[in-house]
Amino acid sequence: MSGVHASFPVTHNTNSQLLSVDWDNLPFGKIFADHMFVMEYANGAWQQGEILPFGPIDMHPAMSAIHYGQSIFEGMKAYRNKDNEVVLFRPELNARRFAESAARMCMPEIPEELFLQAVKQLVATDANWVTNKPGYALYIRPFMFATDEFVGIKPSDNYKFVIINSPVGAYYAEPVRVKIEEHYTRAAEGGVGRAKAAGNYGASLYPAKLAQQQGFHQLVWTDAKTHTFIEESGTMNIVFVMDNKIITPTEDADTILRGTTKKTVLELARHWGIPVEERKVTVAEIIEAAKSGKLQEAFGAGTAATIAPIALIGYRDEKIMLPALETREISLRIKAHLDGVKSGEIADTMHWVQKVC
Repeated sequence: MSGVHASFPVTHNTNSQLLSVDWDNLPFGKIFADHMFVMEYANGAWQQGEILPFGPIDMHPAMSAIHYGQSIFEGMKAYRNKDNEVVLFRPELNARRFAESAARMCMPEIPEELFLQAVKQLVATDANWVTNKPGYALYIRPFMFATDEFVGIKPSDNYKFVIINSPVGAYYAEPVRVKIEEHYTRAAEGGVGRAKAAGNYGASLYPAKLAQQQGFHQLVWTDAKTHTFIEESGTMNIVFVMDNKIITPTEDADTILRGTTKKTVLELARHWGIPVEERKVTVAEIIEAAKSGKLQEAFGAGTAATIAPIALIGYRDEKIMLPALETREISLRIKAHLDGVKSGEIADTMHWVQKVC
C-alpha cells in the first residue's frame, strides 16, 4: 500500500512537547505525541474525522461507555527504518481485529481502509515523534467508546473513535516471571475473550496484582471450566518450544485474542521449516516438560513487548526456572528477524511492512 494521501482536516499543535521528552528515561504509555485523531458516529454513519492537538475529551456524566462498558481498543507500533522512513507492521490485521471487536460489542464497524488512512495520516502528522533510537517505537492506540447520554442498558446510538500516539521503549526491562492461574478467569467460552474489549483488562487487574505481590510479572491464564488448558499470558499470546517444535494454544475457541505478533511468529516458523503445532496445551504437559528439561523455550508474543522471554514459571507452590536466554535459538532468531524487517536491515519478503512517510 502506498503512503499517506491527506483526507482529514488537520489543526496543528502549536505547542509541541517533543523537545521536552527524556528519551533515556521514557516510561511506557505516559508520554503522548502532539496530535490525536477524532471521529464521531451519529445518525447511523461515521462523520468527518479530523486531526486535532492532543488534549482532554469532554464527557457527559451519563455517557454509556462509563456505565455499561462499550469500549474497545487496538495496539500497534510505527518504526523508523534505516532509510529514515516511518513504517507500520501489518496494520491491516489491527484494522480487521478492531472491526471484529466492534461487531462482538454491538458497536459500528470502521471500514479497513478508513481505519488505516486515519492511522497513517495521524502518524505522518506526528512523524517527528518516531525515533530511530534502537528498541524504540511510536505506540499507536486506536480506541472506540459509546457516547450516548443515557442511563439505560442498550447499545449506544453514538460513538467516538480516537487514535493517540505514545513514544515507547521496551515494555519489559527483563525476562518475565509468570504464574499459572488456576482460580481467576480471563475469559469463558461464549464471552468476549476474543474481542479487545476494555473490560477484559479491567477484570484481570486484581488477579494480576495478587501475582505481582508474589514476585511475578504476569499470569498464565487457563480455561474457565477446568483450569487445565493454557490460553494466554497476561496481555500476550504464549508460545512454547519443545523438541525444536513450536507449540501454542489453538485459537479455535473464542476465549483467546488473535494476536498479530503470534500469527507472524507462526508464519515465519513455517516459512523456515520449523514444525508448528496449534492445539490444546495442558498445564500438566508444560509443567512436566519444564521439570524434565524438555521445555526449551517459552515466550510471550504481543505488540507491546514483541517477543518477551519467560524466565520462570510459577505453579502452585513451585517455581520452575527455564533454560538460559542465550540457549533459546528459535525465539532469538525470530526476534532478530522481526526487528530486522521493521528496521529495513532485512528484506521484507513477506510484505508485512507498510510505509507511512
